[in-house]
Amino acid sequence: MNILITGIHGFVGSNLVAALQKYHTIYGLDIIAPEMDGVVETYMWKDLKNNILPQIDVVIHLAGKAHDTKNQSKAQEYFDINTKLTQKIYDYFLSSSAKRFIFFSSVKAAADFVTGNILTEDIVPAPNGPYGESKIAAENYILSKPTPDKRVYILRPCMIHGLGNKGNLNLLYSIVNKGVPWPLGAYENRRSFTSVDNLCYVIQKMIAKDIPSGIYNMGDDEALSTNELIDIMCLAMGRRSKIWKVNPTLIDGLAKLGTMLHLPLNDERLRKLTENYVVSNAKIKLALGIKKMPITAQEGLTKTIQSFEKIKI
Repeated sequence: MNILITGIHGFVGSNLVAALQKYHTIYGLDIIAPEMDGVVETYMWKDLKNNILPQIDVVIHLAGKAHDTKNQSKAQEYFDINTKLTQKIYDYFLSSSAKRFIFFSSVKAAADFVTGNILTEDIVPAPNGPYGESKIAAENYILSKPTPDKRVYILRPCMIHGLGNKGNLNLLYSIVNKGVPWPLGAYENRRSFTSVDNLCYVIQKMIAKDIPSGIYNMGDDEALSTNELIDIMCLAMGRRSKIWKVNPTLIDGLAKLGTMLHLPLNDERLRKLTENYVVSNAKIKLALGIKKMPITAQEGLTKTIQSFEKIKI
């Protein structure tokens, strides 16, 4: 098939090209257009109006503004990129001969934190902050223009990791790599992750199989605690993990003090570090007719950490 990938030069785009180029003809759409192995040509966004793109079978929309965990980005930037670019590429898709559209949204479009045991697709979306709000606005635009003769998929992945990853996982790795003990070992939280290898596998299946249009969560099969994640990191690095179980009452008190004094450890950051965020991938596995993802969460994370070790971030 002819596949158009927006944001093709990003982390996920590069991995998708590597996974798809053997079987499909890949075109890119991005704000930059350097040559890229496996990509026939990369177009600019203005080219959508000029009607110069070749016939496309599948559109994969990755382009977007990532969640700024430091909260330094202006809210409007998220809507200008995450919402308006989605509207632009979806309108192109509707007017084109392409039959499949895959939009990379985020679990943050559904919920900033999980109130129950597990996040499923039937939750009433309640995003908190411009990142999640801009993603749900993009989802709503897509859903407002149904197209029965085409397949449209909204994919909501949780934290994606793998070769070329840049994000919170790198920050935790840098702490562990320096030998700094993890002081929050007394908190038993569980979080879901998404290996980019499992993600690429799902995209390949979405392209090949005729599965129903809809919203699908994406994550690995197993949720892990931060303590387990640190153990996996240390094992991949050939080190012993250093996890301290400091009294949570003391930590909570320090976080409250940090909130008052505007210190790095505050109530919000402590919640982010210790909260549960478990995502169900049952719906996508049922649609694809599989019982489990190709690689486990531990295998995927080990591969990611080993890639960090090679470049010594």
